[in-house]
Amino acid sequence: MNASTETSPAVENGDTCPACAAGQGGTCQRGENFLASAKGILLAGGIIGGLAALLQFLGNPANMGICVACFERDIAGALGLHQAKVVQYLRPEIIGLGLGAFGAALFTREFSPRGGASPLVRLLLGMIAAVGALVFLGCPWRAMLRLAGGDGNALLGLAGLAVGIFIGAQFLRRGFSLGATKALPHAVGLIFPAVLLALLALRLIFAPVEGQEQSGILWYSLKGPGSQHAALWISLAVGLAAGFLAQRSRFCTVGAFRDIFLHKSFHLFSGFLALGVIAFAANLLLGQFHPGFEGQPVAHTDGLWNFSGMVVAGLAFALAGGCPGRQLFAGGEGSCDAAIFALGMVGGGVLAHRLGTAGSATGAGPNGPLAVGIGLAVCLVIALAYTRKRV
Repeated sequence: MNASTETSPAVENGDTCPACAAGQGGTCQRGENFLASAKGILLAGGIIGGLAALLQFLGNPANMGICVACFERDIAGALGLHQAKVVQYLRPEIIGLGLGAFGAALFTREFSPRGGASPLVRLLLGMIAAVGALVFLGCPWRAMLRLAGGDGNALLGLAGLAVGIFIGAQFLRRGFSLGATKALPHAVGLIFPAVLLALLALRLIFAPVEGQEQSGILWYSLKGPGSQHAALWISLAVGLAAGFLAQRSRFCTVGAFRDIFLHKSFHLFSGFLALGVIAFAANLLLGQFHPGFEGQPVAHTDGLWNFSGMVVAGLAFALAGGCPGRQLFAGGEGSCDAAIFALGMVGGGVLAHRLGTAGSATGAGPNGPLAVGIGLAVCLVIALAYTRKRV
């Protein structure tokens, strides 16, 4: 149980099969896996996109069916870690994403507790990624979902994401690695799923009360995006389904761009594209497509910071080895490093609202530009420090 292995960032963060980590699809080295094939990744991405659009129709904020960065920030608010009244709700989708991946990993015997690759650096990268994403107002998933809903501002966010991942890919090409992981006892790998189950228990025990901001130890928004949500069991069911599909398919939005830059492989990107196409079609059918730049829900038109915020987020995601969704899935598979990154994103959500960096309808927060600059500088220092070859 003490063997250490030096792995690529993709493998460190949940792409447990090297063929899947390289975006090759086909037959997973752990056995036949249709969802990791070319058709399977399209199916997985399409189902996730359709479910996300359906969540919006059933009560989630517009153009925000599933947003890992936003929803982890909302959970922090529900726990009272910040007091931004409009973004406080214990989002069941996050719980479902992690537990769905956990169930899939157990079912396929891919549950593999591991960790130890620069955990404090991963915590810091998670915080930086969340701060950058919340300047833009969305994670990579939400960037595509915003575009599928007609929000033209998402184009700059997606462009910034691609640039950030491209920068990270250049360091990966030159030998960047956060270090070796080692096998850990099964009990350690169960901590993250246990935390998610504890959050679910809190949501059940301290359910929202009509017209009250607080229910026991949990806080609930009475207005704004935090007050908009689908029914508990619907949100949880969608999260579980998406987590299961993503774990089996190795779905990763950051990996989608990384594999194009490093391997010229469009396997993972096809799944990301399918998410957007099916979400777009569902939005048309449900009357949720509203094209334009002005007046988009939970968004702003400040192009510079829409772009720059996602450059920083994309770079942090690339250095950590995967998008925020992938980190949840890897945490469910037993990666303590990925779980620490997810915890860092929760902390970043707290900082974004306590320090005034998060975006709003009027643009980036007052301290958002400074946070983007600092985040970019810190990411570059980390990248240089952990790159073996001279850049």
